[in-house]
Amino acid sequence: MADPDFWWHLRSGELIVRSHTFLRTDPFSFTRFGHPWVNHEWLSDVLIFSVYRVAGFGGLIVSFAAISAATLLLVYLRCPGRPYVAAVFTVCGAIASTLMWGVRPQMFTLLFAAIFLLILDRARGEPKILWWTVPLMLLWANLHAGYALGIALLALSIVGTVLDIAFGRESWTSRATGLRNLGLALVACVAVVAVNPNGVRLYTYPFETLGSKAMQSYIHEWFSPNFHDPEYAPLLLIILGILVGFAISPKRVSPRDLVLLCPATLAGLRSVRHIPVFVLIAVPILTQLWEAWLQSVGATIRTNRGSVHRLFEKRLLNAVILGTFAAFSIVRVALVIHRQPQTEAQHFPAGATAFISTQRPPAPVLNHYNWGGYFIWKLYPDYRVFIDGRADLYGDSFMNEFAASYYLAGDWRKSLRTWGIRTIVLPPDAPLVTALQSQPGWRRTYADSQAVVLIQASSSGRSD
Repeated sequence: MADPDFWWHLRSGELIVRSHTFLRTDPFSFTRFGHPWVNHEWLSDVLIFSVYRVAGFGGLIVSFAAISAATLLLVYLRCPGRPYVAAVFTVCGAIASTLMWGVRPQMFTLLFAAIFLLILDRARGEPKILWWTVPLMLLWANLHAGYALGIALLALSIVGTVLDIAFGRESWTSRATGLRNLGLALVACVAVVAVNPNGVRLYTYPFETLGSKAMQSYIHEWFSPNFHDPEYAPLLLIILGILVGFAISPKRVSPRDLVLLCPATLAGLRSVRHIPVFVLIAVPILTQLWEAWLQSVGATIRTNRGSVHRLFEKRLLNAVILGTFAAFSIVRVALVIHRQPQTEAQHFPAGATAFISTQRPPAPVLNHYNWGGYFIWKLYPDYRVFIDGRADLYGDSFMNEFAASYYLAGDWRKSLRTWGIRTIVLPPDAPLVTALQSQPGWRRTYADSQAVVLIQASSSGRSD
């Protein structure tokens, strides 16, 4: 539960469930209150709150762990050849993806993308299975704006199939029905996207998010992976494994697979957020390359060590792999549930929030970007936030204005003047905190290792 956006998703779901209405304008901030808000994750929010209401944080952690496991299983099912080869590469992909796992709507996008990829694979032999993408897209578009990935997968599959035909890997007669169904499925999926509370507005929303320079400048998950950091080593191993596989494997990757792999690789290298998408596409291709190489060099091994090879092919190995993964997952989930209170205290200003709730310092309150969602869950409706993780709502200009205040750049007092800020809640090492603590107009009323609360010296008590 370290994702800063989790908390406002929880509150959003609660408001929708209790009011039986969609949230079309912002209710949570005082800086954007009443402004139009594209709540593209509304159904995810409802599901998150519904699970929380029934089973608490533990239920949410178990539910999203199950979504992660299902996604990995779908990746594994798409891997050809021997199970232990597929298992090794799937586990490597899982480790590379864990940076983005959590109780967050993006997990639905990864699950649906994995389903789409499996359908696209199976549709080569069963073209009619493509029609399952239409109801899935209807659901996906209401869960998360990552639905655009599903549209892209269909479009790229059409391009890849055409290239397969052009390069002689497939015949036009054998693929004509498949191409027609792909095209019709693509058109139908694009059409059903509009069936959501935001209507046709959802068509442009993903591109607006991808085009935000402020989000890419300030939000860590939009940064490129830093390969000096050991946590990106599994991603690097997958990329190197594919490059080596290209060089040594007798198997040649199809144009269709390359059409999917190239943009996925670029996306993963451009943004940490897209690493799991790269994994979904890359792991089956990686397995395909290395499985072909193992088969090409395996004749001697099969001749001399046939009994060993047969042992690996037995169901016992599958059971061991599955059992090990299940045991690890159960222990991991149990630890996450057990450590939830410590995780919350480590990543969010729990003490400062309790202080604000009881002592009622004056509003408006300027808060840290990563803490806005937490305040929405803990303090709304008594306090509205200055900013939170809905960067698309606030826009690049406002994000830059907040960053200028936080880092004392340019006219850093502009936000304080414009919004009449009377209380500030920021980390102790925030440049703005350091600057204001040395000025007579502000006084510190609370401090711990996570947060400092400053109020104007002339202020006392809550004021709306």
